[in-house]
Amino acid sequence: MPEIGIAGLVVILIVALLVFGPKRLPEIGHSLGKGMREFKDSITGNDKPPEKSELPPPADDASPPSSS
Repeated sequence: MPEIGIAGLVVILIVALLVFGPKRLPEIGHSLGKGMREFKDSITGNDKPPEKSELPPPADDASPPSSS
């Protein structure tokens, strides 16, 4: 497996910045870190309560209109 040095990491980060843009890159990093943490916890067997979802609960008034 080829080794990636500091110069290789810099090139990869610059390409990622150009492809995804400065606004999406932190979101991608956060998602990648969360996924790696969950994977590590599942491998090591650390059971902890699931974190709260970042999505708000669905609104009650979003029900389909009734046909009368």
